[in-house]
Amino acid sequence: MIIVPEKIIPELIDRKTSFDAVEAVFGAMARGDAYNFPVIREDIGYADALYGFKSGFDKAGLALGLKSGGYWPGNDAKGLTNHQSTVFLFNPDTGQLKAIVGGNYLTAVRTAAASAVSIKHLARQDSKVLGMIGAGHQSAFQMRAALEQRSFEKVIGWNFHPEMLSRLADTAEEFDLPFEAVDLDQLGAQADVIISITSSFDPILKDVQVKAGTHIACMGTDTKGKQEVEAALVARATVFTDEIAQATTIGECQHAIAEGLMAEGDITVLGAVINGEHQGRTSDDEVTLFDGTGVGLQDLAVASAAVELAVKAGIAIEVDL
Repeated sequence: MIIVPEKIIPELIDRKTSFDAVEAVFGAMARGDAYNFPVIREDIGYADALYGFKSGFDKAGLALGLKSGGYWPGNDAKGLTNHQSTVFLFNPDTGQLKAIVGGNYLTAVRTAAASAVSIKHLARQDSKVLGMIGAGHQSAFQMRAALEQRSFEKVIGWNFHPEMLSRLADTAEEFDLPFEAVDLDQLGAQADVIISITSSFDPILKDVQVKAGTHIACMGTDTKGKQEVEAALVARATVFTDEIAQATTIGECQHAIAEGLMAEGDITVLGAVINGEHQGRTSDDEVTLFDGTGVGLQDLAVASAAVELAVKAGIAIEVDL
């Protein structure tokens, strides 16, 4: 069995590796070559934590396993990331445990890769302004991945706590891009691409605030009741997702469906666009929205890449179980 510790994963997995793994697994899901198992996610009644399992099998990539972990909101005060997780990979031929992989950094880069894949396939080619809603730990990963998909000239951002916007400004500076803190009306009016990455349970961005032609990646809604954008905005947009079953139950689409503004049949998996089975964006005026709920197959794909790279580099830890 192989162990890939959390501390060495940033040396192994770069943004391109993560992007390629996520794009490939989205395509496999749309072809029916990979599927996720039902998600288990529970409030454990201690430390305000949510804990659960995401699992699946990718027959094309031969990745079988699960990610175990969740969200501990008090971790930031302890110098830890709020999201804590570990990935377990199994040999699909024998069922034996193949690898244990630290999942914290992988979760961050695979989540960012998912929104970046949506930008590549759905955003207007002439997109110049990137709008960020949310300035937590994950926002920097999101911005870095997004900026590689279009020739952005400016980043604008909004956060519930304005003092945290320095994270967005510092990240934009890495790319020599100007950053401006704006209100939500300005953000919706200016941004060609918007990424929302918050833990909100109330809609932040309203339909009336978003201009025609915008691509929106909603990346924070992954639990029943969470909501980042107004249901009317979801209904107005052409909606794509990682997995329809999750989008309708724990994703951004749950609210528009509950209000009778859209149906499950109005949602397209992003893999269909990747595979050339769906056109994706059809006009420069169309609003497109990616409901990124986060699927276990993303974790398995990037964890498998980490194992392969660790073995190749000679830094994987091998133990007898």
